[in-house]
Amino acid sequence: MLLSNYLAHRASLSRARGPLFLSESRRNHAQPLSLWTWSKVVRRIALAADVPRFSTHTTRHLCLTDLARMGWELHTIATFAGHRHTDSTLRYIHLSGRDLAGKLGRGMDHIHAWRIAMLTGMDAATPGTPQ
Repeated sequence: MLLSNYLAHRASLSRARGPLFLSESRRNHAQPLSLWTWSKVVRRIALAADVPRFSTHTTRHLCLTDLARMGWELHTIATFAGHRHTDSTLRYIHLSGRDLAGKLGRGMDHIHAWRIAMLTGMDAATPGTPQ
């Protein structure tokens, strides 16, 4: 609903193709917002919402974290983000304890099944099948 309303408003500023957000100032009317202006707008909204640490860069962290939660490999996320080194990518990914606990639990279940299979002489890939 919000996007639909904004698109109707944007069309009143300009019907030209191009950037989504356009200036409404007298000086730059219907021109694309500069990065500086965009940062100031987001900053003003963040402060009004009492989320002072939110910035235009926050969405980049959120996107890369969501990719990690979906199971993307670290190197793939780094390539997507344009990072040369995965160390940079790791600074962007913020997994919660719940995210990590789920992965750890699945990994431990797999290890436990493998150990049981080794101890009982069963095939770990197919439980109940002798090796």
